[in-house]
Amino acid sequence: MFDSRPQAGPPGWPGAVPPPQVEGWEVPAVSWLLDHCPADYRAYAGWRRYPVALAWLTGRHIDAQLVAMRQAYREARVEMADFVPPEGVAALMNGLEHEGVRLLAAARGARLIHEALQGKSFVPKL
Repeated sequence: MFDSRPQAGPPGWPGAVPPPQVEGWEVPAVSWLLDHCPADYRAYAGWRRYPVALAWLTGRHIDAQLVAMRQAYREARVEMADFVPPEGVAALMNGLEHEGVRLLAAARGARLIHEALQGKSFVPKL
């Protein structure tokens, strides 16, 4: 019997975006991409019109955020020690760790969306 339910996207595919084999998946993909960029990016209609360009740009934006988070993680203990109590530094470090994990997942999602918008097919592995 044929299963008409949409298949899941590849590992790391954003949960809020239908997989690329679902008709119309590009519309929620554009929303997801814009959610991972500064709000001002929504003002550029051309970026919505050309989702592959938006995905490319979103990937670069997320990568830059990762660089900033990694640098902040390396420097936070020393630079904040005189201004924030130890429990505050611990909270800062914890937040930076969680944000780094979130950004890594977002970077993977943006890459996958970019690949799908370029026509890449994802074949499930057994």
